[in-house]
Order: sequence, then structure tokens, then C-alpha cells
Amino acid sequence: MATTAGSHLKQGEGEDGQDSPRTHTCSYGDKEFPIKGSLDLHLRTHTCEKLYTCDDCGKRFSQQGHLEDHMSTHTGERPYECEYCNKCFSQSSHLKAHRPYQCDECGKRYIQLCNLKDHMRTHTGERPYECEYCNKCFTRRKPYRCDKCSKQFTQFANLKRHIRIHTGEKLYTCEERGKQFIQFSNLKSHMRTHTGETPYTCVVSLE
Repeated sequence: MATTAGSHLKQGEGEDGQDSPRTHTCSYGDKEFPIKGSLDLHLRTHTCEKLYTCDDCGKRFSQQGHLEDHMSTHTGERPYECEYCNKCFSQSSHLKAHRPYQCDECGKRYIQLCNLKDHMRTHTGERPYECEYCNKCFTRRKPYRCDKCSKQFTQFANLKRHIRIHTGEKLYTCEERGKQFIQFSNLKSHMRTHTGETPYTCVVSLE
């Protein structure tokens, strides 16, 4: 089978010893794609090939979607509308960067009004959310934030469990094989491979 320049087919071996489906691999960066068309599109980021030309100004683009976004600069069309403030944009990237709600105190901007309201409490000192276990009050509904990815949690125990994803700490060990897991639920699922337990039943009859 012929392949384009800068690419080659790769067929690996799966865990069961069987050949895995073929993938199309980029020779520039070893990135793999299941479909050759996706690889061809990706290769243009390396070759800088630009197949799509604007009839109005002659500017060239590597992807048709980029040309379509550009054409709105000539037509004046603004198809992308903010669901919060109804402001319209000519390109989807401009909508994604749009943050309609701004803090009057420090100028920080937010996509949603609820996020601005939460932020404003850092200026006012208001703490309307009270923990039902220790009565401590917080400015946000989820006071416990991960320092690695900023994900937030309502309970400290959930944050501690989440942090193991970043640290790789595995507290739960299978007594049969010694395999270790980050979460207890993952160990329970694994143990069924030894016990043969099948606790989940399909409620849709195939008969």
C-alpha cells in the first residue's frame, strides 16, 4: 500500500498476542492516526502546504475550516454568539477567548456570571457556604482545590483521593497478584477477574 511522504503504516501487537489495527504514523513526530485523511491533514502542519485560497484577497490556508472562518472578515458574518451576553463573533476562536463578566475591583474576567460572583467574595470577605461537618465557612461551594490542576472538591477526603492521580501513589494491593491501584474501587473491579463475580446485569432482554 502506498503512503504519502512523511508517513508510514504501523501495525503493532496487542496484549493478547494478536495484531492491533493498522495506524498511520507521522514520520516527523511519531504521532499516530487511525485514518489516513487525518494524517494528511496533520502533515500540513509540518510541510506548511496551504491548499485553500481566499478568492477575495488571495490569502491561503492549510484547512478549509480556517478559510471559512477567514471569509467572514469579508462578508461581515458573525455566526458565533455568546450564550451569556449575546455578543457575536466572526470566528469560533474569538468566542472561546471571550469573557463577558469583569470584576470592577481588579479587572479579572470570567466566562460565567456565577464565577464572577464567587470571585467577588475574595474582595468582600463574604463566606456563605458552611461545611456541614466542621461549620467552617467558605467563599465557594467547593473549597478544596488541587494545586496541580485546579480541580475543586466539596470534601478534603475527595481532594486527597484525587491527588493520588498526580503523585501515582497506589495504596490498594491485590492479594492474589500483587497488582496495585490508586483507588479502592479500581481494586474491587480488578478482584472480579479472580472471583468471576459479575454484579451488573443488563436490564434489556435480548430474547
